[in-house]
Amino acid sequence: MKKEKLFHISEDPKIKIFEPLPAAFYTGVITRDVVFAISEKMLHNYLLPRNCPRVTWYAGPETTETDKKKFLELSTAEYVIAVESKWLLPIQRTTLYCYEFSPQSFSLLDECAGYYISNETIVPLSARPVYNIMEEMLKRNVELRFMPSIIELGESVKHSSLKFSLIRMQNAQTMIVKRNEIIHLNGNGRANPGY
Repeated sequence: MKKEKLFHISEDPKIKIFEPLPAAFYTGVITRDVVFAISEKMLHNYLLPRNCPRVTWYAGPETTETDKKKFLELSTAEYVIAVESKWLLPIQRTTLYCYEFSPQSFSLLDECAGYYISNETIVPLSARPVYNIMEEMLKRNVELRFMPSIIELGESVKHSSLKFSLIRMQNAQTMIVKRNEIIHLNGNGRANPGY
């Protein structure tokens, strides 16, 4: 059986080797340093600037009809990614680099997210620039949504029966509506100056 193509997305065009590093967000699960890769099927979740918060979801075999109706009813795409409106310009201006890896030393960590890990140093097979992120993403049967804030959506998706990933949510905008006035807060709950 042919192994799935694996990739790593970066804003750095000059990476020659990928050294295993600690997996800070998988403490207790991954005990050794690793190199992360993403499957081709789920690559769209990472075709955004690194620090861009996003809520991603799709229907799995266990997804209820109620959740399909609530989150996917009007979409013709298989996958949905929601990002905050303030990320439009960074998305338009960022060039990404798609590094392809040999799948040989990788093992599946999370099928839903498409995560693979390796304990070995990895030399990429190739690197391809992605100059137009939205064009690349839309080639992949993805609906890209822009919203003022994705915090509430993330909570709703998290408590659904959907397959999902919440990525870089610490960078998401919190919005509080108070007497027709919108107050924007950063991910730490502090007022965002200049908004």
